[in-house]
Amino acid sequence: MSREVRISRLMSDLFPLNRSITGDGTRATLSRIAQEVVGLRIHEVPTGTDVLDWRIPDEWNLHRARLIGPDGVVVDTADSNLHIVGYSEPVQTEISLEDLQPRLHSLPTQPTVVPYRTSYYARTWGFCLTDQVRCTLQPVQYTVDIDTSLEPGALSYGELVVPGRRRDEILVSTHVCHPALANDNLTGIAAAAAVAEWAVSHQREFTYRILFIPATIGAVTWLARNRETLQSIRHGVVLTGLGDPGQLTYKRSRRGDTSFDRLMTHVVQELGGRSVDWSPYGYDERQFCSPGFDLPVGRLSRTPHGTYAEYHTSADNLSFVSPSQVSSAIDALIGAFELIEEGIVPRNRAPYGEPQLGRRGLFRHLGGSLDAASTETAVLWLLSLGDGNHDLMEIADRSQLPLAVLRDAARALQRVDLLAFD
Repeated sequence: MSREVRISRLMSDLFPLNRSITGDGTRATLSRIAQEVVGLRIHEVPTGTDVLDWRIPDEWNLHRARLIGPDGVVVDTADSNLHIVGYSEPVQTEISLEDLQPRLHSLPTQPTVVPYRTSYYARTWGFCLTDQVRCTLQPVQYTVDIDTSLEPGALSYGELVVPGRRRDEILVSTHVCHPALANDNLTGIAAAAAVAEWAVSHQREFTYRILFIPATIGAVTWLARNRETLQSIRHGVVLTGLGDPGQLTYKRSRRGDTSFDRLMTHVVQELGGRSVDWSPYGYDERQFCSPGFDLPVGRLSRTPHGTYAEYHTSADNLSFVSPSQVSSAIDALIGAFELIEEGIVPRNRAPYGEPQLGRRGLFRHLGGSLDAASTETAVLWLLSLGDGNHDLMEIADRSQLPLAVLRDAARALQRVDLLAFD
């Protein structure tokens, strides 16, 4: 089965599940992910557990919610999980349209889509619907039938640790709490699952830790429970929004100049994408990069959240995303990890004068290169800066050559014993 078919099947299976920051829908999501990610460990953290400045809330489960008018059902979560405000408390009541209106959420500027809304930490209830339907509501009595539960339970998250030869870790994290939204974040889940499969099936220098967690509270919980692990994290990335038509966007970590920041900047730019500076607005990179932890964690996405019309609406469905876009993002990420795995600090093994390249077939005879002249230039840059003090990204910065060209040239030099990697 091709990767794209597996991505499509996984997203299709997960789309209808009623995920939230807690609950059976999230457990079902993690159970389905575990079919793809062999060895995934599912953790349960009880309600009331203190995690940093937060506390695990009551567990929420949705059975069904309907808003019924005199002419029939107005909205029904059997049609879409987005019709209920996430974490709505159970309600059975009759209500006038005037009193109901403050509890209705729609988008007048996008009248045919249903918005996604939540209220995790303030007890309330509400419905989400299209503005088109909302405008047809008559000033009559409505029946509110919200069958949910809010009671002590647990927060669930998944974690896979793939040991490498070194204890140094690469952290990959994605959120699993958004229901009926494909780009945000079934694409991140599918990408993280593919990275897990790659890590398990290849020999590795680094240890890989892959997290499937509820947004914010899940990251806070993991950080609170794993303080002893944090000193081992050398690189990290949060995955989200990888299936829309846009180009790749890498958001640098709070530090802004880590080796992974520089590497991903090159990777996405060579694919026609871009890198952006750190900001405290976003996904779980906010938690990993909070000043007390200051981990080297960036974020990989395509069109940044909040800047495309489908974001957090029912238009973010399976037809909006492309498995091929997710797959190409996976290729970019795995390509970056392979560069890290190979070692990215070259050392010239013949540093006294320029070695004779022609007799080694490295001058005008490099087969398979994109361009002979640029590859030869890359050879010279690698020999010049390959003193064990410059990594491949620094050489790419100074030479203005693509990483792919430098990588091919480095392999050619390594084959003839002129370059080693520290």
